[in-house]
Amino acid sequence: MKKMKITWVTRSFLDYRIPVYEAINSLSNNNLTVIYFKDVVPDRCQIKLGVILGNRAIGLTGEMRIGGKKQENQTFANQGGLRIPLRPGLLKQVKKTDPDIVLSDGFFQWSYAALLLNAFYKIPHIMFYERTSHTERKASRTRILARKIASNFISGICCNGIETKSYLEKFGLPKEKLFVGNMAADVDGLKVALANVDENKIKSIREKYNISGLVFLYVGQLIQRKGVLEMLESWNTFSLNKTDINLLLLGDGDQLGEVNRYVEKNKMNSVKVLGRVEYSEVSTIYALSDIFIIPTLEDNWSLVVPEAMSCGLPILSSKYNGCWPELVKPENGWVFDPLDSKSFIETLEVAIKNKDNWKQMGESSAKIVADFSPEKIAAQIFKTCEKIITDK
Repeated sequence: MKKMKITWVTRSFLDYRIPVYEAINSLSNNNLTVIYFKDVVPDRCQIKLGVILGNRAIGLTGEMRIGGKKQENQTFANQGGLRIPLRPGLLKQVKKTDPDIVLSDGFFQWSYAALLLNAFYKIPHIMFYERTSHTERKASRTRILARKIASNFISGICCNGIETKSYLEKFGLPKEKLFVGNMAADVDGLKVALANVDENKIKSIREKYNISGLVFLYVGQLIQRKGVLEMLESWNTFSLNKTDINLLLLGDGDQLGEVNRYVEKNKMNSVKVLGRVEYSEVSTIYALSDIFIIPTLEDNWSLVVPEAMSCGLPILSSKYNGCWPELVKPENGWVFDPLDSKSFIETLEVAIKNKDNWKQMGESSAKIVADFSPEKIAAQIFKTCEKIITDK
């Protein structure tokens, strides 16, 4: 096959995507172009991408919006109406790159340009999709109909994982269009940072936050969708008559005040609400933790889970987290229902009874997550591109 020119129109991206772009660019012999909305991508990410791609990192400004109000990241999925962001001239800009294949993030994140290029010019189009049956349980008929129409102009879909693939199959998309392997985590960055954490730093952090004994760690936003209050309710019962256990909450959000009040009202001395901490302290907090817990009520594929796994932690994951089938297995963790307090408490009890196995389970976590490195995910994406073009 001749050199493959790939254009990824993405609207927005964050740090975790940059190593994937870099690896795909290498696999394509420096033929990757990324087109994004300059107004929403952090400057640090734009600079990093520019170093990798040079003038093939194309940041555009100016955008119109059609449809309902903007949905905030803190809310549950499909809370607003159908909303499509349009950037005048985007279609022309993408076509100008003369791509052999176009990649998009969808639906409705500037993916319309890739859909139209497929419809009018038959340019192969791979869409990256994250949602699951759970996150799409409240999708409107209009939204579903729009996606079904759009699916006619998609050559293939790279799914986050098994849950996403299962949803799309129910949605009616043919299996031959679906490929698993999309999300990558910075499995090396935290490992390197962890290796540089010394015991004195760990001791100082323990003293700073008054931490002793076993540590359960939560990292994420303190918002309704993350199930933090549900976790505290179950923890309140679980922690009775137990000593030397801690629950650390690392993060910020609009429930921070409510979380603090709940902890104070119930005199939960084992809970430490750290809020937002200095970035230099994050790796140390992972290093001093023993097990990771995520009680989310709705997430497509939580990146904090593979990050924690790369730090060698066993995982307690909500069943409403789309990543658990790939990442959380009997050898490295447990899956629970955060809305069922009895089930949640029972899972915590089982976990604590198996504390002597946590180190070995953490080692299993590190082995499992190694398959989700940016390099391996990029190789899967590139292989999918080759297949789509070959089968065209």
